[in-house]
Amino acid sequence: MKIEKRWIASFVIITIISIAALFWKTEIPLANTGEFLSEDKIVGADVAWILAAAGLVLLMTPGLSFFYGGMVGSKNVISTMLQSFIALGVISILWVVVGFSLSFGESLGFNYNGVHYGIIGNPLSYPFLSGVGTLPHHLMAPTIPFILFALFQMKFAVITPALITGSFAERVRFISYLLFMVLFSLLIYTPLCHMVWHPEGLLNKFFGVKDFAGGTVVHMSAGFAALAGAIVLGRRKNPHHKPSNIPFVLLGTGMLWFGWFGFNAGSALAANATAAMAFGTTTIASASAMITWIFFDRINGRKVSALGASIGAVVGLVAITPAAGFVTIAESLFIGFISAIVSNLMMNWKKLKKIDDTLDVFACHGVGGIMGMILTAIFAHGENASLLHGGWSVFAHHMMALVLVSAFTFFGALLLYKITDFIIPLRVSEESEHLGLDLSQHDESISF
Repeated sequence: MKIEKRWIASFVIITIISIAALFWKTEIPLANTGEFLSEDKIVGADVAWILAAAGLVLLMTPGLSFFYGGMVGSKNVISTMLQSFIALGVISILWVVVGFSLSFGESLGFNYNGVHYGIIGNPLSYPFLSGVGTLPHHLMAPTIPFILFALFQMKFAVITPALITGSFAERVRFISYLLFMVLFSLLIYTPLCHMVWHPEGLLNKFFGVKDFAGGTVVHMSAGFAALAGAIVLGRRKNPHHKPSNIPFVLLGTGMLWFGWFGFNAGSALAANATAAMAFGTTTIASASAMITWIFFDRINGRKVSALGASIGAVVGLVAITPAAGFVTIAESLFIGFISAIVSNLMMNWKKLKKIDDTLDVFACHGVGGIMGMILTAIFAHGENASLLHGGWSVFAHHMMALVLVSAFTFFGALLLYKITDFIIPLRVSEESEHLGLDLSQHDESISF
């Protein structure tokens, strides 16, 4: 069997990383040095909750694989599910080696009027998680071990590129996707994560962006990257397919909904009242969006469907993500309602349909993330408030940040697709597409 050089190169890279990890000098952080607090500051209840929340967020990626896998044609179920599942391996290793440093390391950026604004973290801050131990960080996670914070955040980094895969399902070369996933994580996800969630990040410190659990960092970035991917790869030869397994979609939706409690309530980083409120707003927004979606479908002449109910539920989860800890239960119900209508309209918009976004990732995650960001700026309570609570400048800054993030993620992803395609062609051959990616890419098949 002929082994392509690109696979040999990939194996050499993982070999080097594995050996380097053995010889890397691990630093042990010391308490009360300015960066880390002593162990007596750790709150046991917070540790227990974030451990559970991290597990819940990890469950979302297999859930996404079922959600997407059930929607595609029967010839592409395994390939689509694997594209999500493989992120657990690739991004976890990348996060340990350099991703966490780029996201939450020493802030690199620029100074303006004597104030520092971070763009990305120093890659040498925590290589191989060196210096990330059991002590709590005084700014980012003051009541839980810093290693737990790093692992919790890793699960967000894992699912983000997996979300993109629905847009180019049924026609992407697997190894090309692996390369794009690495480039996207390093060059789009980590700087965006740093700018929004690091205390000195540009979007956090200058624009005052409120993103409780990843509406901007995760869903907008994935949504716009998905749109760019659908454009670059072009339409499938047979863009009309019948979903292979609706029960898979329902199962995936249930796993996502369950895991989303860790995603949103866990982002309080403590077992406190904010986590409880985020737990409540998460499920009510999803419930509202699911019911709104199927009713809106029906009044537009479409039948009530399990697929529609599942998509509506996920749209609600996406839209509430940036606002989960900042709004009331009643406001979350409205957020789910209005976001479902807007996403439904976008999904059925004829002009958007001309772009072959296989599983409508942009209409769900991109538009859902945009709606979440706008509605957070309108309804959010607390420090710096929002539009309805006197925060006109907060709303204006959110809208400027929305334009900036949209442009950065869309055009950045567009460039990365072009670079990936130059190195390894993105699209499979017409013959492979006709045969199906399960067989042509993985020599596996499934029948229902």
